[in-house]
Amino acid sequence: MKTRGRFSCFKRTVPFDFEFMKITTKFLMGLGVLAVLSPLGLLLPEHFKAGSAWGEWGADEVRELIGYIPKGLEKFSSLWSAPIPDYAFKGWESKPIISLCFAYILSAVIGALVCIGIVLILGKFLSKK
Repeated sequence: MKTRGRFSCFKRTVPFDFEFMKITTKFLMGLGVLAVLSPLGLLLPEHFKAGSAWGEWGADEVRELIGYIPKGLEKFSSLWSAPIPDYAFKGWESKPIISLCFAYILSAVIGALVCIGIVLILGKFLSKK
């Protein structure tokens, strides 16, 4: 009991929040697992000869699938162009599937880092108010 009392102040003086670090580590590990699993969206449609990954269609592919382009998609499809189209770098479209898997993982990591950075910047900005 004496030891516990002697070091009880130590926990309060440490400027590092271990519980937050454990949660952050688990979160980042989960993001890492999801990034590594992201090529499944490329591999499974390829394996089952299903065409594009579900939900990854452009306006032209939607027209092929359902016969027309919905007005909202047609109106807003030119509004945004992806920084890494098709999750691959320029000139990588014809590379082997393994290279494309690497590009998928790298794209997932870059996207996660951008999102985390935006959240941290917003958090710092909003916490000052």
